[in-house]
Amino acid sequence: MRAIAIRLGSSLRTLSGDSIAIILAVGLVLGTFPVYGCPTVLCLLAAIALRVNAPALQLVNQLLSPLQLALLIPFARLGERMIASPATASHSILSRFSEFTLQAIAGWLCISVPLGILLYFAVSQTLRRTARFHQSEEPADLHGSQ
Repeated sequence: MRAIAIRLGSSLRTLSGDSIAIILAVGLVLGTFPVYGCPTVLCLLAAIALRVNAPALQLVNQLLSPLQLALLIPFARLGERMIASPATASHSILSRFSEFTLQAIAGWLCISVPLGILLYFAVSQTLRRTARFHQSEEPADLHGSQ
């Protein structure tokens, strides 16, 4: 786990604050997509489309895998409340699974997308303030060392 954190830290040092915010927000949103296996492909497509560091985005995605599984049932329950289940004559396992998946995706859309947008703005603003704080400290350090 420590090696992963070191790799993430070294790959994030070269990125701008907005890139870091996008990677974290998109990684959270897509990393919790309730269809197993899809977040990897979605994160790769998002990295290409947004022109962000693909390995960093995939790392955030992989770190969120346990959260993806933990949120599967809550997303499905939320989606079940939103989507009226159609009366199907067939109660096959495939129709139940597809209904569950559709409900989970609906719940994911309602929670993860707004949360990702809020996370982007929060991280972006925090990193901007931190950068301004460090920039305002630099001249005092240079003056004090002369």
